[in-house]
Amino acid sequence: MGSSILKRHRKKTILLAVAFVGVFTISTDYNKYFEIAKNLEIFANLYKELNTSYVDEVEPAQLMRTGIDAMLESLDPYTNYISEAEMEGFRLQITGKYGGIGAGIRKSKDDDYVVITDPYEGFPAQKSGLQAGDMIISIAGKSAKGKSTKEVSEVLKGSPGEEVSVTIRRPGKTGDFDVALTREEVKIPNVPYSGMVGDNTAYITLTTFSERAGKNVADALEKLQKDNDVKSIILDLRGNGGGLLNEAINLSNIFIPKGEEVVTTRSRNIERDRTFKTLNKPVTEELPLAILIDGSSASASEIVAGVIQDFDRGVLVGVESYGKGLVQNTRDVGYGSKLKLTTAKYYIPSGRCIQAVNYKDGKSQNIKDSLHVEFKTRNGRTVLDGSGIAPDVEVKIPALSNLSRTLLTKNLIFDYATAYKLKTPTIAPAAEYKFTEADFKDFERFLSTHDYSYETKSEKELEQLETKAKDENYYDAVKTDLEAMKRKIVEDKKKDLYKYKDQITDLLKREIVGRYYFQKGGIEVGLSNDPDIEEALNILNDANRYKSILK
Repeated sequence: MGSSILKRHRKKTILLAVAFVGVFTISTDYNKYFEIAKNLEIFANLYKELNTSYVDEVEPAQLMRTGIDAMLESLDPYTNYISEAEMEGFRLQITGKYGGIGAGIRKSKDDDYVVITDPYEGFPAQKSGLQAGDMIISIAGKSAKGKSTKEVSEVLKGSPGEEVSVTIRRPGKTGDFDVALTREEVKIPNVPYSGMVGDNTAYITLTTFSERAGKNVADALEKLQKDNDVKSIILDLRGNGGGLLNEAINLSNIFIPKGEEVVTTRSRNIERDRTFKTLNKPVTEELPLAILIDGSSASASEIVAGVIQDFDRGVLVGVESYGKGLVQNTRDVGYGSKLKLTTAKYYIPSGRCIQAVNYKDGKSQNIKDSLHVEFKTRNGRTVLDGSGIAPDVEVKIPALSNLSRTLLTKNLIFDYATAYKLKTPTIAPAAEYKFTEADFKDFERFLSTHDYSYETKSEKELEQLETKAKDENYYDAVKTDLEAMKRKIVEDKKKDLYKYKDQITDLLKREIVGRYYFQKGGIEVGLSNDPDIEEALNILNDANRYKSILK
């Protein structure tokens, strides 16, 4: 009897608790939605008052865009509003396609005009004879002076089949001239180069995870296998900032079996969590594989690199990747615009998330080393979360010297390549091209008529020391020594051109070869002097070392 009463009492208590939770949940939801409605009304009233009563005329669309951007800046850098006018650029990221003339552009040295940097092979700009270094003076009869690259790009883009006329100013040519271009659908290849390095190693570079990335890599590999005795593979993901999640799964599937888990996405709503597995038979499960990564390899690149590492399927070579473990999706928000927002984090097969930065109020906060958790690969190797993908073999490439960086930022490498092309109609094939000692002397003469001054870290620190010495009344005592050190640095800087000759020559070769053989040529000429590729080949050609790394 007492037991029966106790059960009824417990049941009543549970029902009351459930009812309380239900009421609390309804109350919480009501408060939340009331806050949303209240603040939307406040925002609408404020917006209306600014439009009607502010002392100066305001542009409503620009005012709203400022508010939207400021709101999204309080979240993370990957949550963005994409207006209808920006949709063409967004589609380019996803599909690699757009309607236009097919050329890379940037501001000129004096910032007055935009210059063409890279006509894409086989598209209107290149077929019409436009060259790197050409300055765009006007478009459709309207001056392009002072226009940003974004503004010029938007005017040059348009529906395939439409014609656009541009006025060009070319270095070394007297007088401006007009070029009529017919826009086409421009498809930027996500696999710009594939070929053999060494005797039996296939090399494939992937620049972005846009549509068909996985299939394009698979096709390139199968063609190389058909035409060559391929015994190992190098997949280059350096500089690849990611893209479509499904393409990361497709690319992983080239190397790992059907039915294997590649990535799991987890959001705040457990019902939306998803696990993605490989769906097809791989192209190769056995061939030794090296994947190249660097600090700009992010998102989908990190999924592929992480999956290969977690399965102990290949060796990662380079430096630690970027550390982006966030998933973005898009939502239509009306009038042809979209919201791209972060909806989840992704987790690779070992269970780790490689997101290296947390965001609070729009500000980044690096995850502390003490919070990194250890996970295990299939073979039991230890890997960490919260810090990007660490390579199995690290290759530290020397940083660009101050001089090399200055020659690039002041466009002197670019301008010399333009001048070189004007006086040299043809060069040897990309893989055979040599930048000779006479060429380097010519470059030295070119620099003698241009400003390439730069300040070293030592000079900056000497200036700071001089300021402190003056503040503390020690300057007279150290003045002679400071002046002597300054003179010594200036004398040594004069030798920098030859001190960093090899580095500068590499930059010049890539830029020059790109003028004749476009993007493929620039990549090919870089293969012969690439520390990452050299190390990858050493590993792939040493079976014992390759296996020991994966153990």
